Amino acid sequence: MQNSQAKQVLARNGKSFYWASLFLGSELADRAARLYQFCRFVDDLADGDLPDRLDSLEDIRAGLTDPKHPAVATIPELKAFVALATEANIPLKAAGELLDGMLRDQHPTALQTEAELLRYCHAVAGTVGLMMCRVLNCQHAHADAFAIDLGVAMQLTNIARDVLEDAKMDRRYLPANWFDTPLSPATIAEAANDSHLPVAAAINELLELANQYYASALIGIHLLPWRSRFSIIVALRVYGQIGHKLKRSGLQWWCGRTVVNKLTKARLSITSLIDLLSGLGWKKVPEHKASLHIHLKGLAGVE
Repeated sequence: MQNSQAKQVLARNGKSFYWASLFLGSELADRAARLYQFCRFVDDLADGDLPDRLDSLEDIRAGLTDPKHPAVATIPELKAFVALATEANIPLKAAGELLDGMLRDQHPTALQTEAELLRYCHAVAGTVGLMMCRVLNCQHAHADAFAIDLGVAMQLTNIARDVLEDAKMDRRYLPANWFDTPLSPATIAEAANDSHLPVAAAINELLELANQYYASALIGIHLLPWRSRFSIIVALRVYGQIGHKLKRSGLQWWCGRTVVNKLTKARLSITSLIDLLSGLGWKKVPEHKASLHIHLKGLAGVE
């Protein structure tokens, strides 16, 4: 599969990530695009309406466990990813957990607790942060924990942005114990007036939780190789802006998706330079805050 195609997929479907990748340099940007292409492929498959999507996801999961599985030869996106994993030393356990998250999404979802929420976020995005660490040639032993935090933060932001869209697919990632009276996905999908405030309050809680993980990730970025730091800070700032914009709009989740325009991305890129320079004087990155991973024990990259 041509790497130019991977970059096109990134530019078309991951505009915030594509913007950030422009600061990576051609080699690392190419590898990041290849990782994104695989993640996008399985995500689109999981959210699509193909009748055989469950079988396809299970075949991909099997291929990640056994590189000799027939799916590796017959699914081009999987074959390309396995090649990237070999090249970049990506842990296939992380990719396997990503598929586990996608398989979980094939069933109606109504999470009950914050622990369930965080473990889901790790599966579908914390694992991606872990894999991206390898793609960017990060060798630091403590970087994985911070990379997972960035993935978790971004997924919490995704959930906050897509509450209505997810509800229409029979998914409620907002934990039931965040509500006085839990709302079903069907009720949220109706977006009736009496659901506006309780769902908005839960979204606010999501964004506050995301901010804790963004703050941790920003510290850990200074463990990345110098060439990669600025790009990842830009990605963090641009993605985090989705949450800030949601809050400024009054958390009106029933009005549709929140997006960040190009002018704001350019401004945030300048702000990211300040973040980059602020870490230059650090002799040592602080220890990772263990409480952020208390619910993630046993998962890929979590000690």
